[in-house]
Amino acid sequence: MNKVKIGIIGVGNMGSNHCVNILEGKAPEVELRAVADIRETRRTWAKENLPDTVTIFEDGDELIKSGLCDAVFIVTPHYDHPGLVIKALEHGLHALCEKPAGVYTKQVREMNRAAAKSDRIFAIMFNQRTNHLYRKMHELVQGGTLGAIKRVNWIITDWYRTQAYYNSGDWRATWSGEGGGVLLNQCPHNLDLLQWICGMPSTVMAKCHNGKWHEIEVEDDVTAYLEYPNGATGVFVTSTADAPGTNRFEITLEKGKLVCEDDGLTLYMLDTNEREHCHTAAEGFKKPEGRYVELETDGANPQHMGVLNAFAARILHGTPLVAEGAEGINGLTLSNAMHLSSWLGKAVQIPFDEELFLEELDKRRKASGLKKEVKEVTFNTEGSYGSK
Repeated sequence: MNKVKIGIIGVGNMGSNHCVNILEGKAPEVELRAVADIRETRRTWAKENLPDTVTIFEDGDELIKSGLCDAVFIVTPHYDHPGLVIKALEHGLHALCEKPAGVYTKQVREMNRAAAKSDRIFAIMFNQRTNHLYRKMHELVQGGTLGAIKRVNWIITDWYRTQAYYNSGDWRATWSGEGGGVLLNQCPHNLDLLQWICGMPSTVMAKCHNGKWHEIEVEDDVTAYLEYPNGATGVFVTSTADAPGTNRFEITLEKGKLVCEDDGLTLYMLDTNEREHCHTAAEGFKKPEGRYVELETDGANPQHMGVLNAFAARILHGTPLVAEGAEGINGLTLSNAMHLSSWLGKAVQIPFDEELFLEELDKRRKASGLKKEVKEVTFNTEGSYGSK
């Protein structure tokens, strides 16, 4: 095999974008062999825009069973991700899954168990892990040279969405169709990066405001307080209604402070560990000395194609993935914990009661309503890392 024959399940906004990128040669070790979508309008798009060498199916099960592909790329609404991954693995196909891994951790845990039993490759589309700024933050924080984390703050409110966006799909921004709002659709990358770089908090206290700024039933404004096992604290703030929005990720550690903002990364490095300085300095107001350090990165930010090319290379050559599929449960754990905390009105420990979460989610799914009016909306996904 010198190319991975891939089928894309779901050719909506993101799926069609992936099709075009593959056909334009941006994934040289990938060959697009099939697509599937339950919507006739999207199959019509495929017939009009994809070559005759690409077979079009009405659903993912047909594509998986067809024998045309070595691997599938799943780009469907969130609830469908785990089931399709499991079916693909059971039929001997490699699987790449769009974010999030699923809607609730219990279903994702079942998917991870199936993947652990399989000899196929399972990856997840955490394309922001390819960003050189976040890779450098991961290297510095996890490397330990800056000491332990003391405080984490991420305000990520540059996810602006209009009402037209939410009106573009009957499943969008509903508990029954999508399973959540900004946390589950826009922020899976941020929540993955948060735990990938800083580790998993032990306690979450959150307030999720449902339909605060839009006519939707799920959350579009969230503030969460985090506590870490070592005593560090954090705040995570997100919204789809701030204009202009902010994207500032700040990590204070014992030996310095990292700030990622405006496509740049700065490090203020202390000469001594702040904890040592605090207890040894004779002066009451003397801050530890320090300086700004120029950080070098490789500048690379291949995004979706970086993940897809790494997926193909793992299959063909055994090289590392950008993100193992099993890691998708980590960011979802944070999302679920924030929802559960808001629903219960109290702090939630991690790990939390997955059965209780599903009970609470099911209450909202039963009361949920798909939209009656759906309008076509054009999305520009160039440079985007969260749109669907």
